[in-house]
Amino acid sequence: MKVKPRVVFDTNIFISSIIFGGNPRQCLELARENEIELYISRAILLELSEKLEEKFLWQSKDTKEVIEGILMFASLVSPKKKINHIKENPKDNMILECAVEAKADFLISGDKKHLLALKTFKNIKIISAKQFLDIFFQAD
Repeated sequence: MKVKPRVVFDTNIFISSIIFGGNPRQCLELARENEIELYISRAILLELSEKLEEKFLWQSKDTKEVIEGILMFASLVSPKKKINHIKENPKDNMILECAVEAKADFLISGDKKHLLALKTFKNIKIISAKQFLDIFFQAD
């Protein structure tokens, strides 16, 4: 049995998987099927709730159901270290904080400008959903 990769999703991966599907949804399904270890923080959950309600006009009860669903298969971490690495978009630092606290192997993001541009952070590979799926299924 291969070791399950430890993974953190950027908020945009959750949103893309819920709203649009495609590669982000495949990544979420891997977490749901316990093929990968998914980690999340309260800050990411809060941002996800805010985006679903403000940008996509979801009702709070629907958002709450999604959050509860994610928490059924994702492990909640509480980052202890503040990171201030991304100056142009400081909110992205919460994603790095979660990944560092989770000792993630991968941070999966769709943010080309800030997170994906880093490529790695403290030995955490920062890649797109497609790149992750290519690596994951190649390892089989």
